[in-house]
Amino acid sequence: MYPREVEDFLYTNPKITEVQVFGVPDSKMGEEICAWVQLHAGQTMTVNELKDFCRDQISHFKVPRHVRFVEEYPMTVTGKIQKFVMCEKMQAELEG
Repeated sequence: MYPREVEDFLYTNPKITEVQVFGVPDSKMGEEICAWVQLHAGQTMTVNELKDFCRDQISHFKVPRHVRFVEEYPMTVTGKIQKFVMCEKMQAELEG
C-alpha cells in the first residue's frame, strides 16, 4: 500500500482539508487501508460518500476500508502527526 498516493487522491475532494492514510492489521488480508479525514468547516460527508468518490477513480484495493472523520490528529509537541498513535487507536477499536 502507498498511503501518499491515496492521500493525494483524496485531497482532490473539495470537502477534504486534511487526510492521513495508514494500514491497520487484518487477519484475513494482512493489512487494510484506514483513512482519518478532516473536512473543511461547514462540510459534511459520510463514509459511503467518500467510498463513492473513490469508486472507479482509484483501484478498488486502494479504497479505504476504514474511515474516521476527525477534528484533530494526535500530534507531538513539535506539531508532527503521530500515525502510529492513530494506528494503535484503530487497532483497539477494531478488536473491541
